[in-house]
Amino acid sequence: YEYIEQNLAPKSEFLLKSNPVHKKVPVLLHADKPPICESQIIIEYLDEIRPDLFQLLPSVSLDRANCRFWATYIDTKFFPLYEELRKTTKKVGQEEIKEQMIEATQLLEEAFIKSSNGKAYFGGDQVGYLDVVLGCFIRWTKHVDELNDFNTFDEVRTPKLAKWAKTIASHEALKSVTPGKETLENFFAMLNVYKPPYK
Repeated sequence: YEYIEQNLAPKSEFLLKSNPVHKKVPVLLHADKPPICESQIIIEYLDEIRPDLFQLLPSVSLDRANCRFWATYIDTKFFPLYEELRKTTKKVGQEEIKEQMIEATQLLEEAFIKSSNGKAYFGGDQVGYLDVVLGCFIRWTKHVDELNDFNTFDEVRTPKLAKWAKTIASHEALKSVTPGKETLENFFAMLNVYKPPYK
């Protein structure tokens, strides 16, 4: 594959043409097919077209549904808390958001325990769908944690997830594609410059 980095402020014409609805990355351009947008949809598409290479979603329908449920939770409930924390300037508001983050990680700890069956990953012995969905946020969560004197995956509150976070962060497949510290700092600065007005 070819990785094409995009400027997000302002967004390139190539990106706007490839994803005219949400106007964001990632976008998968596969052969001469129409663009495929949204991380989870891309992961599922790749899983379906090449199940012979590496199966990310479980083979059992109920387990697949459970994975999709938690993936949606991560995307729509868990990760948006980081954006709220970034935009909140008042100490009281920040502490309230941190409490919500603690509750969210405790729920994810329970999900991990059930999904992993005592193994290293959500997918068991191998990286699975939820490992990819949550794993792509690992460096971002660490960056935000450092800025806010916080620890998302705490070894006391969520010991299993804390161990998982270290394991997935050191996985070769993840290390080669996640952004480094400088990229995250630049992205964070860009977000603060181009942030929409508060409601």
